[in-house]
Amino acid sequence: MKAETLFWQQCTQAVDEDGSIDAEHLMELVIATYRSHESEYNEIERSAETLLIENRELRKTIGSTTQALAEQRQLFEIVLNNLPLGLSVFDADQRLTLSNLRFRQLFGFSDGDVTPGTAIAHLMHKTRGTEQSGARTRSRKEGQEASSKAGRIRRREWLMDDGRIIQSVVTILADGSNIAIHADITEDRKAAERITYLAHHDPLTGLPNRIRFREQLDAALAERKEDEQIALVHLNLDGFKSINNTLGVSAGDKILQQVAERIRASAGSENILARLGSDEFAILQTRRQQPWNITALADQIRRELSEPFFRGDKQVELSVSMGISIAPDDAVETDKLLRNAAVALSHAKADGRRHERFFTVEMDEKMQARHALEADLRAAVQNEEFELHYQPLYDLAQHRICGFEALIRWNHPVRGRVSPMEFIPLAEEVGLVVDIGRWVLRQACNDAAQWPEDIKIAVNVSAIQFSSSDLPKDVGEALAGAELSPSRLELEITESVLMENRDEALPILHALKERGIRISMDDFGTGYSSLSYLSSFPFDKIKIDKSFVNDIVANKEAHAIMRAIILLGDALGMRVTVEGVETAEQMALLEREACGEIQGYYISPPKPFGDVALMLCMPPKKNDSVAPFAKLRR
Repeated sequence: MKAETLFWQQCTQAVDEDGSIDAEHLMELVIATYRSHESEYNEIERSAETLLIENRELRKTIGSTTQALAEQRQLFEIVLNNLPLGLSVFDADQRLTLSNLRFRQLFGFSDGDVTPGTAIAHLMHKTRGTEQSGARTRSRKEGQEASSKAGRIRRREWLMDDGRIIQSVVTILADGSNIAIHADITEDRKAAERITYLAHHDPLTGLPNRIRFREQLDAALAERKEDEQIALVHLNLDGFKSINNTLGVSAGDKILQQVAERIRASAGSENILARLGSDEFAILQTRRQQPWNITALADQIRRELSEPFFRGDKQVELSVSMGISIAPDDAVETDKLLRNAAVALSHAKADGRRHERFFTVEMDEKMQARHALEADLRAAVQNEEFELHYQPLYDLAQHRICGFEALIRWNHPVRGRVSPMEFIPLAEEVGLVVDIGRWVLRQACNDAAQWPEDIKIAVNVSAIQFSSSDLPKDVGEALAGAELSPSRLELEITESVLMENRDEALPILHALKERGIRISMDDFGTGYSSLSYLSSFPFDKIKIDKSFVNDIVANKEAHAIMRAIILLGDALGMRVTVEGVETAEQMALLEREACGEIQGYYISPPKPFGDVALMLCMPPKKNDSVAPFAKLRR
């Protein structure tokens, strides 16, 4: 029974029969009841106090949590609205639940446009741009791949009215809602397009480069109709390197741009023009009636490029060589068609430049032989298969041999003796002449060190050795290794050294001359500007080419020219050597003209090192006798 019920039952006992209340009895009951439940009341009071304290702590905790949540929300909003990417979240009904400031900025939305609950269709209508259908097609394919591997991801692109490109990466969740990240990829796309452009175009002229040209040639050959011909022209500017050397690379670049414009104008829009290298271009012509159409185009280009180019007050004249191959007659594959045009170009340049040549099978055979010779030449350099022969230089005043010119010979293990006229130009073209020239210097100095001290040695130096090697170092090492006096060494150069590398060559020539080495201009009279080059450097000697000697006995004009050159050399303080002397009559005439030295088969043909001692012991040549070697020819 509850305490309250028991208490009221006891209270009824304090009521008399007449209904009056016995107050004293009632008080005793109350006191007794209170005392009996005092401990319970105290416990309840203590519980109430405890609950009050806990309630206060709970309120404090709730207050702290509420403040922390507010701070977290504020931080979330700061992060959300300062993200460099746009963010949007749509629920399963495709209604907006969350977005940030960057999202509004990217798509040009107002704050009112992006209130929570806004339908995605409404936002698309408000977008200030159009979705790229091509990009969406790609994104679907990418999305299908992504969904099979890492979830359902879609990519979409938007072209905005102001030209910007916005890319959206949308992640679709299992319940149909989605989270999307949006970025402005305009600059990235432009950079990628620029990289792609540069990968396929020449930055100087804006023309397609070799990579792009191959792609265009691939496509043209693949699409060629059965009765259609495709002509490929490989163009190369003749001697363009000298322009860079004389006018500078910047001027050369300006001229190349002008060249490209002239070729572009000649080729027209119906032909494909590309720049393959420094001074190399190519044209692709897809027309019938070949080779007439391509021949007409080649003639037009030659005429255009024959007109002078101007760089400031300087006038530059250019010529062009061209190699042409035609599909399907010459080839139907890209690599072979390109190769055949290059082969034809090589023959055009070998034939004196300023020409175009059509590819022939014979050309290919010659090129194959050339490649085989090149491979053998490289092996010869590696194995030192060369030897030197020496041709005497004869002093007419002293009637004795005063020196020798070193002439290289190649004894091929299979081909036999290979002419220097055959392998030296090839060595210059493929870059082997530097190694060969270095070997010649060493060997010639070593051989000369075994001769009498008054006998000098003359060595020919290629123009390439001036530009592609440290010639003073090579000469110094050869002299030091042989312990040969510099005054006994004579370096022979042609005017091409100064023509192609004037700024580089002159300091080198002065440095060599200061060391006591003699410098000679070889083949004097065969070039275009020999007299001007004589005034640019104090040569010790000029060697008159043998072509001037042939008719000096019977031809008065030839005699007069020879006399003038000898007098010129004497006036300039330069010793004169005449090459190609083959008769006693020629020698007698040159002696009367006070020529300093002669060289030729009348004195002796080139001979191996072992015969030098014998040649030095030969009696002096007499003008009224014919030497035993007079009838020999190289």
